Amino acid sequence: MTAAQGGTGSDSLEKELTAFLTERTGTEPSAEQDLFSTGVISSMFALQLVVHLEDEYDIEIVGPELSMDNFRSVRAMSALVQRLQGAEDGSRAG
Repeated sequence: MTAAQGGTGSDSLEKELTAFLTERTGTEPSAEQDLFSTGVISSMFALQLVVHLEDEYDIEIVGPELSMDNFRSVRAMSALVQRLQGAEDGSRAG
């Protein structure tokens, strides 16, 4: 699917997420911008983000990972994806 699935760096992942958000919202957020407080995304759109991240990066976002803080900024979403990809890679290795 994307280069990020191959384990590329956070900069690439942040660029991909920024491009997705820009396309969907018409606003290009910075990596640290609080997407909820600035009105770029709503809690309803956050659900679409969950589906997008799961499908695009082959991860499963469940339980405590569904915290709004994990979707508050591009940087937070990037960290979430990388963390979950690492966890899944580790579970597959065992």
